[in-house]
Amino acid sequence: MQLTISHTTIYTYETPVHYALQRVRLTPTDTTQQKVHSWSLSVEGGVQEAQYLDHNRNLTHLVNVDQGGTEVRLTATGTVTTMDTAGILGHMTGPAPLWLYKRETALTEAGDTIRDIAAPLRGSTDMLAALHDLSARIAEAVEYGTGQTWAQTTAEEALAGGRGVCQDHAQIFIAAARLAGVPARYVSGYLMMDDRTEQDAGHAWAEAHLPSLGWVGFDVSNGQSPDERYVRIASGRDYTDAAPISGLRQGEGDERMIVTLQVQQ
Repeated sequence: MQLTISHTTIYTYETPVHYALQRVRLTPTDTTQQKVHSWSLSVEGGVQEAQYLDHNRNLTHLVNVDQGGTEVRLTATGTVTTMDTAGILGHMTGPAPLWLYKRETALTEAGDTIRDIAAPLRGSTDMLAALHDLSARIAEAVEYGTGQTWAQTTAEEALAGGRGVCQDHAQIFIAAARLAGVPARYVSGYLMMDDRTEQDAGHAWAEAHLPSLGWVGFDVSNGQSPDERYVRIASGRDYTDAAPISGLRQGEGDERMIVTLQVQQ
């Protein structure tokens, strides 16, 4: 399937910026599940200072916001051909060792509710089936909905609260899988919806590493493994490692973010 994506993020600042640097992960790379035909990242109100592959093999750009500016616009556009591999990415290697994805982070630290939902994984003789069951149980326990969680909500808080978005579903899955000794990571990207072209935000899912298959994807929010409707952008230990845009700013006043996204065939 060939997917065309246009993703614009606009930051507006209440007062002129003294200094702001954005780390931008909005560029896909070729994998066993996708081939990038064309892609561009344009910046208005700032300058691209550097481009590099981080330790998770995410193609990353550093954008310096114009000093004294009050707005920066980042637009990612391109075309990607995707393949349905039943969610199996395979034995993709990189500089980060597998044990790194077994370690807790601040966002995926397990508390009592995570331990409870992860309990059936212990001693499982069919870990793939057990992980699909985990995904279904998380979706049942945490209703999909906005307004109750935010970027720094932990997996434990989201599960205890019973309501969250794809980021929360993914991080709960990751935290539970790690308790069973399964390497797991967070993936950010795009999903072509069947009923709409315009979207408010990108998507997120989880991957677990099994010795027989390598990395396998689990989209808890939609109850399935990623297929040809998905475009992978970045991955990491949790949301922080794979956030589309993150950074720092010096100066007073609030900032506002507006996102427009189109994903279509």
